[in-house]
Amino acid sequence: MRTGGAPVFGAGVGFLAVLLTLGGCGGSGSAASAPATSTTSSTAPPSTPPEDLCTRLVAHWSREVLDENTYGDYQSMGLSNGQYDILIKVVDAARAAKKKQGAAAADQLIDRQARSGCVRWYRDGGPGKGPWQ
Repeated sequence: MRTGGAPVFGAGVGFLAVLLTLGGCGGSGSAASAPATSTTSSTAPPSTPPEDLCTRLVAHWSREVLDENTYGDYQSMGLSNGQYDILIKVVDAARAAKKKQGAAAADQLIDRQARSGCVRWYRDGGPGKGPWQ
């Protein structure tokens, strides 16, 4: 049992950095930080559909993995195991495309396959439809 001491920061910090990089939070001067000027009720900004967020995360990390030629821990990437499964398939296909057709073809393939995999995964239920997914 641990007592006292400084808190330990782990994989969650990396996930937060990715969300901030991908536009998960508004910056200064955004509508969220501007004072309300009317008395009418405001509506929340539209949320990002889960398959779109999944696509952006999987495509981002697929490019990172392809460039580094190594896989990392899915949790440190902020991915679920289902999203990580999509990433592995995307990167394997992108490596083959890069070898045969070049980097531009691999980049386009990443976008297509990440989108396709995420749309299919969320259509079938997404996270929570199995143990630790």
